Amino acid sequence: MTHHFSTRAIHAGQTPDPTTGSVIPPIYLTSTFVQDGVGGFRNGYEYTRGGNPTRTTLETLIADLEGASHGYAFASGLAGEDTLLRALLKPGGRVVMGNDVYGGTHRLVNRVFVPWGISLETVELSDLDAVRAAVTPGTTVLWVETPSNPMMKISDIAALAEIGHAVGAIVVVDNTFASPYLQNPLALGADVVVHSTTKYLGGHSDVLGGAVVTSNDEIAEKVGFLQFAVGAVAAPMDAWLTVRGIKTLAVRMTQHSANAQAIAEALVGHPAIERVYYPGLAEHPGHELAARQMRGFGGMLSLSMVGGADAARLFVESTNVFLLAESLGGVESLIGYPAEMTHASVRGTALEVPENIVRLSVGIEGVDDLIADLLEALKH
Repeated sequence: MTHHFSTRAIHAGQTPDPTTGSVIPPIYLTSTFVQDGVGGFRNGYEYTRGGNPTRTTLETLIADLEGASHGYAFASGLAGEDTLLRALLKPGGRVVMGNDVYGGTHRLVNRVFVPWGISLETVELSDLDAVRAAVTPGTTVLWVETPSNPMMKISDIAALAEIGHAVGAIVVVDNTFASPYLQNPLALGADVVVHSTTKYLGGHSDVLGGAVVTSNDEIAEKVGFLQFAVGAVAAPMDAWLTVRGIKTLAVRMTQHSANAQAIAEALVGHPAIERVYYPGLAEHPGHELAARQMRGFGGMLSLSMVGGADAARLFVESTNVFLLAESLGGVESLIGYPAEMTHASVRGTALEVPENIVRLSVGIEGVDDLIADLLEALKH
């Protein structure tokens, strides 16, 4: 029986503890497991780097929500991305990536994998002809992020999957901004989905983590081996906190989206703002596509400020309810200046973020308070 998303988010991979009846499965804070004779592993557990019941719960849960056969949880989003890329690439491989992605992802490929013998090309993913020209035979990975960070570009996952597969490339989608509640890339043709579970999945700014999910058995075998061999795994407490966060993902994403929509509409036309970047606005170039491949428009939006870099910096330093901080996806609203914060590492590259851009991670506070806070800050 296929249950509603909200039901699966609360129950998938979880059963009451058989020993005590505890509704919440326990946290297995152990490094190792006793063996019933040499090699007699109980339920396959030997050592927590190789597997831990609490991590298994998280991995099963995320795979279920993305409609995948295999899930792997890591110590951070970048740890997951690094392990996946190690599984997919070898010297001489080629990565094609969108020209607007999380700065850490570009840094990982450009400064870790390129010196190792990988080539990297960035392209405007919304221009399918440009993608076809870039994704040539020999391309190993087509890396997609939609909505993109921080310019909120929307990419056609199904079309990009078709283009990538035509040349034998593996299509990876970073689904962090949307979360599984709003978007399921595997159902649209992608091969692999990655998440920073630190963000919307955990949802409370209190845990670091990442995930890789896929239904491709060959990729899964490689990722699973490297997860064990390299060892950047999610710790039991981190896994438990992320599972707890996911239980409320549906209601949180609904509120994040509603608040962000209201804020975007309230800021359109403000004299201090040049443009509001939010796919829920009809004037957003990706609005119709987002409406087709997403169930909602999410809690992220960006603004370009009329007064340039100085206005942007002053604005982000003038809010009270919105907190000036990196990261996103928590219940509290955050504001940031990407050019010198989340995307400082891509200055001087094709991914450089304009200096007048401000990024908002809209929380689930009272939306009237959030709007009032932004309007007051804009007076500066």
